[in-house]
Amino acid sequence: VIGQPSKGKRPKEPGENKIKPVNKKVKPKTLKMKERESADSSLKSQSILTQVMDKGRFQKLAATLSLSAGQNLELRCKGSNVTWNYPSYLDTFKDSRLSIKQLDRYGQLILANSTAADTGEYSCWLQLCNGNKCRKDETKTGSTYIFFTDKEELFVPTPSYFEIVYLNPDKPAVIPCRVTTPSAKVTLHREFPAEEIETDGTDIIYDVKKGFVYQHPTSDHKGIVYCKAESHGAPQISIKYHLLYVEVPKGPPSATIAASSNRAEVSDRVHVICTALGEPDVDVNFRWQYPGQESERPVIIQNFWRLINRGTGHTIRISKSILLVEDFEARDAGNYICIAQNLQGETTVATTVELN
Repeated sequence: VIGQPSKGKRPKEPGENKIKPVNKKVKPKTLKMKERESADSSLKSQSILTQVMDKGRFQKLAATLSLSAGQNLELRCKGSNVTWNYPSYLDTFKDSRLSIKQLDRYGQLILANSTAADTGEYSCWLQLCNGNKCRKDETKTGSTYIFFTDKEELFVPTPSYFEIVYLNPDKPAVIPCRVTTPSAKVTLHREFPAEEIETDGTDIIYDVKKGFVYQHPTSDHKGIVYCKAESHGAPQISIKYHLLYVEVPKGPPSATIAASSNRAEVSDRVHVICTALGEPDVDVNFRWQYPGQESERPVIIQNFWRLINRGTGHTIRISKSILLVEDFEARDAGNYICIAQNLQGETTVATTVELN
């Protein structure tokens, strides 16, 4: 970084080209063989991402960066086909403070009037395209985690005042109370009974980029918790997190189907209910096949879901799809088939409704 300011005063394109030799130095096989797991990956990832400083200077980025909230940020990623990743809420709320452009030799990300909520990972990579198919160039990436410090907002603000965290026995759970000041002292607390939860560094750890991580969640961890942060002033409290323990076998949905009646008269109102049980945070999609489908028989289909506690500390999600036939007629008699699908697969169930 030292010595770059004078080079940065040249015209932009030559100035940027001066970074190229650094790119080449971190690629030799000797470095990769010696420090494959550590230095190589970090140096390699830093090679194409820079921060634009004042007076046209450029600064290569370390794994973390601290800026004061309110500052403007400009990042550049070297390459002609750059993809960016940044805190997702900036997309969710279509924030006008964020501007991304692709120029001839680099991609540009500008964030104006930064706030504590902008704290998070900012990364970029080159896309290798062949026709319409593109893939990530793993050798040309850049990443940094930026803290936008704000003494009034020690915790990264969230859109809600209460969040649900699912505790799965087979994977770590994260209580995402991230801070804007990396030096802040952060502790985890249970609401009832009121007590501080010990962070032992093994089963429960604190990651400044993620929050508190339960490495091996159990039903004993369920309940309502919050975080407390201190940094040169009065302590601040995070939002509350409701920890729900989940124990549902992974796999396709467990589905059942039932009709309001398996025999119906002409003009009866008949509904068929398809019910699926599964993990609380896994969506279930429903598809139907029914007798009047080919003739475009009008039916009403409603989908909804809710969480239930089975009384043993386990929370599951019940998803339902209801198919309603308003005025039953001869063409509605036959098999009603429901296909319930999640990321693990699908389950098909069927029932028959006959005409009396």
